Amino acid sequence: MTSAVLINIDVDDLDRAVAFYRDGLGLEVGRRLEPDFLELRHGPTCLYLLVKGAGSAAAPGGARRSYDRHWTPVHLDFVVDDIAAAIARSVAAGARLEREPQDEPYGRLALLADPFGHGFCLIEFNARGYDALMPGAPQQAGDS
Repeated sequence: MTSAVLINIDVDDLDRAVAFYRDGLGLEVGRRLEPDFLELRHGPTCLYLLVKGAGSAAAPGGARRSYDRHWTPVHLDFVVDDIAAAIARSVAAGARLEREPQDEPYGRLALLADPFGHGFCLIEFNARGYDALMPGAPQQAGDS
């Protein structure tokens, strides 16, 4: 039985990654577990930054790490109170805005990439949040 989910993010520059996730997304620096292994906290969630050099093998015989913009079917969503302010902070800290915020039934959603090529989303939920996606959910005033 799974008792926890740990989120690990490979980066090639720990100091730059800490600055981005702290200043751009508001995470708090936690423990430094090894010289190239650091914990960040956001509420009850921990993210771990792991230094892995560009070109190093991600798995035996597998793909090589690249910190150019890349796609993966797993990404992080950061829930924010003010999407415009969160975008401004993220971009100032090194993110690339890839899609301006758009209205969704649950709120507003913007697509970005961090300085290491990892895609992420910023979400500003409306009052109903993901409940607006439930089958048969009535549309309410203020939902987009």
